Order: sequence, then structure tokens, then C-alpha cells
Amino acid sequence: MKNITINKWIKFAFWGLLYLLWVIWLGNYWFLIGLAVIFDIYITKKVHWAFWKKKNPPNGKQTKMVEWVDAIIFAVIAASFIRLFFFEAYVIPTSSMEKSMMVGDYLFVSKVAYGPKLPNTPLSFPFVHQSMPLTNHKVKSYLEWIQKPYRRLEGFTEVQNNDIVVFNFPEGDTVAINYPSQNYYDLVRMYGRKRVLTDKRTFGPIYSRPVDKKENYIKRCIAVGGDSLEIIDGQAYINGKKQEEFPGVQYNYIITTDGSILNQRVLDKFDVAKADREIFSGGRYMFPLTEKQVEQFKSLKSVVSVKKFVMPKDNYDKNIFPHNEKYQWNVDNLGPLYMPEKGATIELTLDNLPLYERVINVYEKNDIEVKDSTIYINNEPATEYTFKMNYYWMMGDNRHKSADSRYWGFVPEDHIVGRASIIWMSMDKDESFPKNIRFKRLFKIVHQ
Repeated sequence: MKNITINKWIKFAFWGLLYLLWVIWLGNYWFLIGLAVIFDIYITKKVHWAFWKKKNPPNGKQTKMVEWVDAIIFAVIAASFIRLFFFEAYVIPTSSMEKSMMVGDYLFVSKVAYGPKLPNTPLSFPFVHQSMPLTNHKVKSYLEWIQKPYRRLEGFTEVQNNDIVVFNFPEGDTVAINYPSQNYYDLVRMYGRKRVLTDKRTFGPIYSRPVDKKENYIKRCIAVGGDSLEIIDGQAYINGKKQEEFPGVQYNYIITTDGSILNQRVLDKFDVAKADREIFSGGRYMFPLTEKQVEQFKSLKSVVSVKKFVMPKDNYDKNIFPHNEKYQWNVDNLGPLYMPEKGATIELTLDNLPLYERVINVYEKNDIEVKDSTIYINNEPATEYTFKMNYYWMMGDNRHKSADSRYWGFVPEDHIVGRASIIWMSMDKDESFPKNIRFKRLFKIVHQ
């Protein structure tokens, strides 16, 4: 009997201490009331907390049904807790990060790296991000009755240059339900706002989404708040210095042969994805390649030249941020551009307003308008602005096949989900089982 008494106090001390540390981390001391629940569970046992179980079942055993219910409840609570505060599973859906992250990589995203972001929308169906399964994106998996302001717990570090980061897609606040994977603002630029809003047959209803229910993207952080970014002929410069080179970074290259056809087995050997095998006439090809692959192709006798594709500086692309003719930028030539930093104040002019208007209006929730060549913020004339958050510039390592900050601009700090941590499974969509399992990538640590 004495051992039983000691044992229950040890259990209470263990779980009570863990719970107390969690409350301190959370910073909400109202949750200290939970210590009374833990005390009752292990010591006083006055309340029957597991109401789905019989308190004193015959022979001391629960029915199989009750055991199943008990296991499911525990699994849902434990998995939800881990997913919210520690790790979340994620799968790479597109080739925008190849060859650093491959399509079919299954990874864990660390929430504690930058500190877990508490939900803006707490009323949500477990393990479902935006919409209920089997509803074709038409039934939301959450209720917006409660909306919480942005809050992040303490983490081990802050977002650093060159980190591989998972974040909520900044322009995912509005969605045309018939085009759930298409950027709403791109649709508006292509077809006009009036048509997108009124043509329900084509575009369907228009939904808005809170920050934590936007699509999850994964990219490399090129620049952080306070940095100056410039892209010259495809090369990124941070504060005047070349961005660090990574083995997995790819650019499009035009390969010209002597008229010979490149053997498919050679392309397999050189690890050129089947979806990337773009062929032109006259022995010309375009592939996204790493530096290693470039050298491999140059070694082929049939290859005459391997030339990096670069969009000329004077070739304006209206799809590139900030979508304004004052900034004649394209995917390979952009900037210089200042990254907004929390607490930093900039001079605000009609010239730089297109760069920071969405930051001021949408992300930091100010009313902004221009009247008689004067900028007004919250109905007050404004010649400067002080940022409330840090902002980041995210780009895919597959530089010519990535929809990233070059197209939609800054990523606010309240959109950061976590840092890519470990690849626990990787499956090649171009192969059949068991060849589709990339054994070399299993349980691979993601090096930043």
C-alpha cells in the first residue's frame, strides 16, 4: 500500500511538472487551474474524468469498444498537441525546391525552431487544414466565430538567411472556389476584378481565409527584415554580396547537341525529372540543372553547348512583383529592394508605395489611399511609415520553375509556420513500387 501511495505522488509530480513548464512556455497562467485536474486524476480521484469509461467495470476490464474509444481520444489529443507545438508533417507537392527538396519528400516541420504560432482560428476539425475531405474544397473545416490575434511562443532561433521555411501563402487570403490552386490576384490581373467576382459559373463563390488557413508553401528564405535584395541575371545579392551557393539550386539551361537525340537513359542517369524534359527542334533542349548536372552534360560528346537561360534586364514582366510599370522587373532581374523590418521607419512616397502598399494595408491592417498626390493612412497624411512586423523574401531553389516572392512579394512573420527539419520518407512519382522509394533520402536531416 505504501508503494502504491508513493507511486501516485511520483506520477503527479512528473506530469504536474511537465504541465507547469508548458503553462510557463504558453504564458497564460489561467491554465494553472489544470494542475488541480492533474492532482485529482492521480491523488484525490473525486471526479470521473474519463466519462466514457465505466468507473468500476466487472472483472476490472473495459469492453473492446470502450478501449477503442479510449485509444482514439488519446491519439487525437496527443497528435493534435504535438502538431500544434512541436512538429507537423508536410509533403513536397511541386518541383519548386528541386533538387534540394524533391517532389514526394515527406518531412517533419519543426514548430519549436522559430516558436509555435498559436492558432488564429481555434475552432477547427482535427488534422484538416482548410476544407473537409471529399467536399471538393467547398466545405470549410473551420469556424470563424473566434478569431485570435497573432501570437508566437518562444523558439530556439529566428528565421535566418538561407533557411528552408514552411509558411502560409501570403496572397492566399482570397480564393475562387472553382480555382482553389490558382492565385486569386493573378485571376484578377488576367480577367479583371468585376468578372472574377460576378461570373459565378466560371469562378464559383469567392472565399476569404484567415492567415492560419491559407495554403502552406515551402521555399528558401533569401532575405530577412532589414536586408537589401537585388537579383542580377538570376544571381541574388544580399546587402551587395552574392547569396551563398547550394548544391540543389537549379536554373534553366539551353542544351544544344550536334543534332543527336539525348538518350532517355542518359537523362535518367543525370537525374533529369521526366516532367522537366522540354525538347525543342534542331537538337535543342531546355532543362533545369544544378552545377553538377551542367558539368555532366558538358562531358557528353554530342553536346555542343550548355548555356544558362537568363531573362534580359529590359524585358519587363507584368506578373512580377510589384506589378507596376514603375518597376520594370522580371524573374532574373529585380531590385534593389528593402526588406521591411519590425520597428524600422521608411520615407513613404508615391514612387515606393507600390512596394509596400500591401504590407501597410493588408498585413498590418491600415486604411490607405492616395488623394491629390498625398498618401493617407487611417485618414491622416503620411510621409513615412514604421513597420509592425518583420518580413521575408522566399524563393524556390528551382529558380525558373518556382512561384515565389518574385511574383507576390513579402512574407510577413505571422505567416511563418516552421522550419524543414527531417525527411522521413521520399517517393519518386516517376517510378513504380518499390523502385519509387528513394532510400538515400530516408530520415535525412534537412541542412539549412
